[in-house]
Amino acid sequence: MRGHDRINTYLPDELIVEIFRHLGSKPSRDACSLVCKRWLMLERMSRTTIRIGASGSPDVFVKLLARRFVNVRKVYIDERLSMSLPVQFGRRGGGDQAVISSLKLNYEDGESESYCLSDAGLAAIGEGFLKLEKLSLIWCSNVTSLGLRSIAEKCRYLKSLDLQGCYVGDQGLAAVGESCKQLGDLNLRFCEGLTDVGLVDFALHCGKSLKALSVAACARITDVSLEAIGSHCRSLETLSLDSEFVQNKGLLSVAKGCPLLKVLKLQCINVTDEALQAVGTLCSSLEVLALYSFQRFTDKSLRAIGNGCKKLKNLTLSDCYFLSDKGLEAIASGCSDLTHLEVNGCHNIGTIGLGSIGSRLSELALLYCQKIGNAALSEVGRGCKYLQALHLVDCSCIGDDAISSIASGCRNLKKLHIRRCYDIGNKGIVAVGENCKYLTDLSLRFCDRVGDEGLIAIGKGCSLHHLNVSGCHRIGDAGIIAIARGSPQLTYLDVSVLQNLGDMAMAALGEGCPLLKDIVLSHCHQITDVGLSHLVKRCTMLESCHMVYCPSISSAGVATVVSSCVNMKKVLVEKWKVSQRTKRRAGSIISYLCVDL
Repeated sequence: MRGHDRINTYLPDELIVEIFRHLGSKPSRDACSLVCKRWLMLERMSRTTIRIGASGSPDVFVKLLARRFVNVRKVYIDERLSMSLPVQFGRRGGGDQAVISSLKLNYEDGESESYCLSDAGLAAIGEGFLKLEKLSLIWCSNVTSLGLRSIAEKCRYLKSLDLQGCYVGDQGLAAVGESCKQLGDLNLRFCEGLTDVGLVDFALHCGKSLKALSVAACARITDVSLEAIGSHCRSLETLSLDSEFVQNKGLLSVAKGCPLLKVLKLQCINVTDEALQAVGTLCSSLEVLALYSFQRFTDKSLRAIGNGCKKLKNLTLSDCYFLSDKGLEAIASGCSDLTHLEVNGCHNIGTIGLGSIGSRLSELALLYCQKIGNAALSEVGRGCKYLQALHLVDCSCIGDDAISSIASGCRNLKKLHIRRCYDIGNKGIVAVGENCKYLTDLSLRFCDRVGDEGLIAIGKGCSLHHLNVSGCHRIGDAGIIAIARGSPQLTYLDVSVLQNLGDMAMAALGEGCPLLKDIVLSHCHQITDVGLSHLVKRCTMLESCHMVYCPSISSAGVATVVSSCVNMKKVLVEKWKVSQRTKRRAGSIISYLCVDL
């Protein structure tokens, strides 16, 4: 029967809510809420997560959201992000429309003081979201201990708290410890107002439930806090610590008192072999270890890790100048389950150390490793048949022979990222195209020996989702056309600084890559408005387009992109190329360079 509403007649609330849960994006849920009053009510009742950027009068904004979505369990507030207003519901909005208008007015008037969430906003969160389990306050610089106390007193089911960049004090953290007995995840990165007093008090009251702790750039957090963590946080599994003031004593306490530790990330320049050897001896459950900028420990530490941490799966070594091949060999012989390895700027680790790594490796990253050459990568190619991701940055001794060995031996490779490795050219990339049929993510930034020949082989052999060839000046239309024909699933493309790329490539992309969402065209001098019109004609799913320093693109081309792509969220372009009409139509999605051109 025409006009008969079968869905609302036969489907119960529970089933409609379950359907809402399977919707992948917020815009889809918002669209469903506009269908009818029943769906609006059900969508509001089923919404469990909200994300808020910087907004005019954020305290009022939070109160509005609390009235609408009463079952929210996760709140993310990041004041680095741009404003996002709630969906308007016409007459259904009732009195909320006046609030939304007020928000818009404050935002457009540029009242910067009102952009930051205050203690009043935190109080509104506490009063409105009583079922809150996860709260993230990223760089909310105006909140204080008073606001944090109001959250702690109201949200007693809180399990995760992220205070990155918030200037809260000891009293606020102590209040959280006293009231939130289920808290398991705490992020205190860049909380400059905290001292040992607050963290020790928190550990005393809430240490039993704490499983993950992150501390960075807190100048008044010392070994005293870590001793309290070691004494009271026996269930701790993850510790991320970046501090100039922590020394061996604190880390020794954690190693002795936290036997369940699985993830340890350290950037502590005053920690030495003594503490890291204790980690190797006492933390047998360790699975992830990341060591950054260590200048006072040696291969002795890695030998202890290799001997004691048999479950280690992920190892990152960054700017650890006194480590050598012997340390990496100890890891290879002792940690047979190692699957992820990153070596960054460890100048004494060379070919021998890397060649010893076991066969289970699935991801390898080598950054600024001047002593690692083709022979090491050849060993990886022969021995690591499970390798799925390879990252190479500024490795001057690695060339085509190494990449060819990887391609022939690691046929399950899915991700290959290479940047400024100037000895890698077409030969190696052709081998990748011929052998690595599962490759979906390829980045060849500023590899100036790679040209169309390499990309044509990739186009024939691989179906890419992500491609970045920024700065590969030998690549032109032929290479990108081959990619367009061979990669219909392509969603991300960066072809910036390709001086020989023109409109023919844009037309091919428009024909062959309808799923393209993000494209970077900056510094492409040959691309014109004609090419852009061909691109956007069928790439209607585009969400971002960067096109600065493209002298052949005019205001007409910018208008074409904005008017043709209804899903567009960001256009980066010179200010003088945006007409008044385009600015009125899509001013909120257009970003300009810092320098007014």
